[in-house]
Amino acid sequence: MNSAVVKAASLFAVAVLASLVCACGPVTGRPAASASPPQIPLSASDPLANYALTGNVQPVHDPSIIRQGDTYYAFTSDMLALVPGNYLPIRCSQDKVNWRSCGSVFPKQMPAWTTGAVPGALCLWAPDVSYFHGLYHVYYAASTAGSQLSVIGLATNPTLNPADPDYLWTDQGEVLSSQPGDDFNAIDPNILVDTDGSVWLTYGSYWGGIQQRRIDPETGKLSMTDTTRYSLAARPGVANDPVEGASLVQHNGYYYLFVSLDYCCNANYQTDNYKEAVGRSTSPHGPFTDEQGVPMMQGGGTVLLKGDGVWMAPGGGTAYVDAGSGDSLMVFHALKASENGVPYLWVKKLLWQNDWPVFE
Repeated sequence: MNSAVVKAASLFAVAVLASLVCACGPVTGRPAASASPPQIPLSASDPLANYALTGNVQPVHDPSIIRQGDTYYAFTSDMLALVPGNYLPIRCSQDKVNWRSCGSVFPKQMPAWTTGAVPGALCLWAPDVSYFHGLYHVYYAASTAGSQLSVIGLATNPTLNPADPDYLWTDQGEVLSSQPGDDFNAIDPNILVDTDGSVWLTYGSYWGGIQQRRIDPETGKLSMTDTTRYSLAARPGVANDPVEGASLVQHNGYYYLFVSLDYCCNANYQTDNYKEAVGRSTSPHGPFTDEQGVPMMQGGGTVLLKGDGVWMAPGGGTAYVDAGSGDSLMVFHALKASENGVPYLWVKKLLWQNDWPVFE
């Protein structure tokens, strides 16, 4: 089914197709959430109270964002309804409000190595965009619903501007993989370029929680000299260890670990109860604790976002600190209840109160 057909479909049809999202959540392979999504009153203090974005803003899952020049670029997971073709779609905006399509990382097909490594993979998940060593790096995942047979890959480009003659995405192949029985899942990549120039890959979903490895800046692959694996967050005692979608940023001497908790992508979107939470540490490797001092390795996390009844299951987010402008942003998706759970793109500014993030 091509994109023109999809765009011509009714909102209900789009919602049905959106339920086929290739996302980093449980999809159909893990037990569904047993409780209804938590609700908070719709009020001026609700970060989801007003939706201002326009243009190409749905269906969207697992966004990440970066600015090059005067343009913001958002990268998102594939939707089964919109593939084959245009894998890892890119949207762009000058004002973070009006968004348009700006192509995709892989316009024609998924890299052949991904389907060889993960038979049955139909699309790519949770791209993360960063800039270091003179290149834009997009780390992405391939897997199937509820499986630990997963890989993280890498594509690079010297520019994000499609009009630039140097614009060319080059797939660099596999960065990390996991197998059934491992104590981690190789999806949901995120990059931190630390103040000392070191580069860290944070990743993980469910099995074993959130992990971290050092990246060699020259290759973009795992460091061959530092093979230490750090564990950053987990939910022991909670069925299925539902924590994923991590992103890590540095601000004012602290490192902040943002995660998605609980369930997205259930067959019945009304049972989705995704939420965004955060903890902080003085080290990029933890230990991270929430505002109450509860370690994130013991299930801690200060909840920043949860459904309000109008918008459901906000999550799949990525925090971004723009060194040039000084802005701190969070991009995420949330399901619009009145449109049968269609996932929309959200971009919200983060403020810092007592060295803790809050939404503007």
